[in-house]
Amino acid sequence: MNDETDKGMSCDWIPGGEPEGTATAISGDAPGNRSVIYPFAGDFTWAGVPQERYKAEDGTWAAIARTVLIGARGESALFDLRYFEIAPGGHSSLEKHEHEHVVICIRGRGTLLIDGTLAELNFLDTAYLAPNDPHQLCNPFDEPFGFFCIVNHHRDRPRPPDEKELRALLSGAAARGIRP
Repeated sequence: MNDETDKGMSCDWIPGGEPEGTATAISGDAPGNRSVIYPFAGDFTWAGVPQERYKAEDGTWAAIARTVLIGARGESALFDLRYFEIAPGGHSSLEKHEHEHVVICIRGRGTLLIDGTLAELNFLDTAYLAPNDPHQLCNPFDEPFGFFCIVNHHRDRPRPPDEKELRALLSGAAARGIRP
């Protein structure tokens, strides 16, 4: 375990890692498509919203956790709002997909590799990731990197860049930021 885990904070998925408190339903008694408030519980967790593994399968990612704020409890929204947190040294998968998404940095800082360009993201920096642009988020810094990610609710599965794209990424100026 790292120092962050010892302090009760971790970017690794913890089974049953649900924060204290409950969500406040505003309308209706049935779960699903109803108005609800998920209070911020501190330490970048929200009451009534469990932290999850980044992806169900192990793979080419490290030290990252996911929290689905909107889109996992029967809402009719056409989008999902997720919070990801990457521990120092961690990274997301290097991937591409048909759907677009938006990334908004809200904690610490990190790097975004997008279609061969490596950029640093700082507090409230916002990035639009176009369909099929290979991308990866990394945390080469000494503090957690947290960001909101807004995606289509109905979307295709990510896939790795093809060989030609990977060769181009690895030969470009941004290659130092890639974690294949």
